[in-house]
Amino acid sequence: MNDVRHVLVLPDREAAEEAAEALAERFGVDEEPGVVRDALAGEDDAEDAQWLVLLADEDEALDPAALDEFAAEWDGWREEP
Repeated sequence: MNDVRHVLVLPDREAAEEAAEALAERFGVDEEPGVVRDALAGEDDAEDAQWLVLLADEDEALDPAALDEFAAEWDGWREEP
């Protein structure tokens, strides 16, 4: 079993929460993705934060290119591990 995780970076909390919900429908993930705020270095203002959707993929069943396209629907992207 591998410890593969995908990180989707999204522009705001609403987009991150919507994307996290849609992941189950689109990709059939069983484990609920985590949604966390990632403040940019030196910034305390919520406007300067990115939101991350953390998704476990232990079986490496998720297609990175499909996740790239998925994140782009919310003006986001997938970080390379």
